[in-house]
Amino acid sequence: MSASAHGHTPAAWTGVVISFIGFCVAGVFMVAANPLGFWGGIVIIFVGGAVGLGMMMAGLGMPKKSAEQLEARERATVAARARSGASV
Repeated sequence: MSASAHGHTPAAWTGVVISFIGFCVAGVFMVAANPLGFWGGIVIIFVGGAVGLGMMMAGLGMPKKSAEQLEARERATVAARARSGASV
């Protein structure tokens, strides 16, 4: 996955950090037997997902690859395999 830079965007990092904080809040309040705080943590988890999605839609996520880029990558893969003698 490191070759595709999966998750290395401001939207991904922000959404995960907020969700992690919500997970920690929910965990602390679950141990403390406080249902209201637990559900507050669960809400924070969903807020993290919504913030990450909103940031992605605002252009801070991974850009979609165009058909030309995908086709060029496929041609390069086929050519590399042909040079190395591997079957496609």
